[in-house]
Amino acid sequence: MLETSARLLRLLSLLQARSTWTGRDLVERLEVTDRTLRRDVDRLRDLGYPVHSTSGPAGGYRLGAGAELPPLMLEDDESLAVALGVASISSGPLRGVREAADRAMAKLEQVMPVRLRRRLRALQRAIVHAPHGGPAVALGTVAALGAACVEAKVARFGYRDRGGAATARAVEPLGLVLYERRWYLAAWDRGREGFRTFRVDRMEGEIALGERFTPRALPDDDAQTYVARSVSSVARPIEARIVFDAPATVVGARIPTRFGAVEGLSARTCRWVTRASSLDDVAWWAATLDVPFAVESPPELAERLSDLGQRLVAAAKRRPSALD
Repeated sequence: MLETSARLLRLLSLLQARSTWTGRDLVERLEVTDRTLRRDVDRLRDLGYPVHSTSGPAGGYRLGAGAELPPLMLEDDESLAVALGVASISSGPLRGVREAADRAMAKLEQVMPVRLRRRLRALQRAIVHAPHGGPAVALGTVAALGAACVEAKVARFGYRDRGGAATARAVEPLGLVLYERRWYLAAWDRGREGFRTFRVDRMEGEIALGERFTPRALPDDDAQTYVARSVSSVARPIEARIVFDAPATVVGARIPTRFGAVEGLSARTCRWVTRASSLDDVAWWAATLDVPFAVESPPELAERLSDLGQRLVAAAKRRPSALD
């Protein structure tokens, strides 16, 4: 039988691993008597862990939420996952989170065994977090909008559009999405009576939460798809359709999903539907895939490809001395 302190840690680990345990299951796992289990549960309660119990055939033990966060029992892989997640968040597009992330990391490393701490530091040296590049937003703003989405509460805030015009908005939040290094809110705009996508970094002032509402269904399957489509239609106004003489599996493996959808037309052909900010972008992508293709639309893209081809042929024939 385990010593009392080791047994308490084992009991705490079990309670944190599953929402509910029967007394019989815990007795068998810990190899103790019913009386010892009840005594250990009381000890955890004395230490501040809110262990709830119910009697009867369907009864058991459950670790509830307390007023403060107690120490957590984490497996090795869970500890590494949490630590790496904290490190990545601290370099992301959230303002005011770095200090809290650094404190959390210091506490986590302090209680890690030496072997695990070495693995974590090796991973930290190997992984390089590229600058997020997008505008940073306040952690409190994201938390308030997230609560509004989950609790179905109207959110009111100041907002500046692309032209810099300031407006007051009252919206029904439906989803908060981090897309291409920017935070977006998908919502029903009460003033404009339509679905809208709002950039969180353009919101001003405090987010005021109001009355509850009945959520509407977005035009797309989920908030992420809706935001991606909305953002693409603004930032990438040009839609192009290209037919490739290759299976969809081959072309799809060479084109990142964020650059459009690839749909099969037959066993040997497929269509790529994409949006771009310029025809040159589409022409370049299509030309570098090394797959025979034809332009379906727009016709201007075929002209741009012809121009690009002539420029590339001319560049291949030109000698550096001609540039002097």
